[in-house]
Amino acid sequence: MSPPSDSPREDGRRPGADVAWTMLELDELAAAYWDVVAPAMHADGLDPETERPSHEWLSAHGFRGLVYALREYHGRTFGEFWADDLGLEETDTGYAWGLDHEQTISLLEGYLDSRRERGNLSESSGDTLRYRLAKYVRAYRAANDTDDLLTPVARESDVPAYEATDAAWSAFDTLDAELAPRTMRRIHEAVDAWYAHLVRRQRASVNPVAGLDDEYRWSRRANTSESSPANPALDSSHVNALYKAAETPAERLLVVALCAWGLRSGEVAALHRSQLVLDPPAEAVPYVSFETRKNGPGEVSILYGREAAAERLGELGEREEWNGYLFPSERSTTGHRTRQTLLNRFDDLADRAALPDEIAGQKPVPQMGRRFWYDSYSATQEAILADIGEIAAEQGSASASVVLQEYLTTERRRALRREHMRERLAAAFEGLDRSH
Repeated sequence: MSPPSDSPREDGRRPGADVAWTMLELDELAAAYWDVVAPAMHADGLDPETERPSHEWLSAHGFRGLVYALREYHGRTFGEFWADDLGLEETDTGYAWGLDHEQTISLLEGYLDSRRERGNLSESSGDTLRYRLAKYVRAYRAANDTDDLLTPVARESDVPAYEATDAAWSAFDTLDAELAPRTMRRIHEAVDAWYAHLVRRQRASVNPVAGLDDEYRWSRRANTSESSPANPALDSSHVNALYKAAETPAERLLVVALCAWGLRSGEVAALHRSQLVLDPPAEAVPYVSFETRKNGPGEVSILYGREAAAERLGELGEREEWNGYLFPSERSTTGHRTRQTLLNRFDDLADRAALPDEIAGQKPVPQMGRRFWYDSYSATQEAILADIGEIAAEQGSASASVVLQEYLTTERRRALRREHMRERLAAAFEGLDRSH
């Protein structure tokens, strides 16, 4: 069965036409949602993080191939993909706070009432504000193991201001490992306004998230993404320069994890030795395992850079005490370095590697390494089609893609993708032994 053709947009463009949807695993489909579908939704005034696109919208904008791939190759509806793999929830008036602390809930509801009555907040805007605040308070509960957001900031509290700030920042660290910069900026704006409201009403003595966006640089990253929804990618020369500039096992692992494994910077910061399977059974590929991830549990194949991981494990294993994190921290409550620390390390490495001040108009950031990985992986489709062109001709088929889908098994397609991906990574890292 061949996938349905995409319907063109009014301007003749089909955003999803160049994506080989049926070639992608679930993790890659999730990445493609953010890189391809989300910008098209923004252009139509939709929020890709809170508004689930209808089948009619997906079809009209050229994304029928995504729906087809989910159904035929992964046994999922788009709704299941939205909730389970993307981990998204639509906003609604019944969105629960997820807390049991009555005073905190009362202050949250009171703030929403005040905005409705004094600020003329519309019903839909109120729902969105509730959703963003709830994201924060749930993350706060998870990070600090408490439902009480009031006591740390209360006027008569015995909790030092720095501890209240640390608790709030821990919640944002949790969210930042999962959400896009634009979403983080919006959540911060909502939370900042809520705490400021409590200070004005004499319910709190401190706003623990004031200025937090300067620490994470959400404003810069979110503003640049308005004109360029997805971060541009590093190219092979950039990756090569970064790896050559790396002086320690930790720095080499940072470059490999971002560019050769395609991990998010928050995932790299929290990497633990228990996640690395470097010596799998015969004929299997080494991988990184995730119990929870932005788009659900899964595995990321280590097609390249196994030796960098082994080198870092060996270095850390020589310590008298080690908690198992590949970027450990004795001062952090999590036991590992923060995402911000790795951003700073990447900045230093980029300076030493003499990377351009701007790539496609943007300052080099770790997300560009992930984009390099994704672009490289997507580009394997063209190479594979070229390889099987002769088979298509012998079969009398006008399309190599038909042969690819109809005559090659899923395992064979996956093996071809991995083979071509290893070659691309070898060209980028130049001199790093291939890992199988």
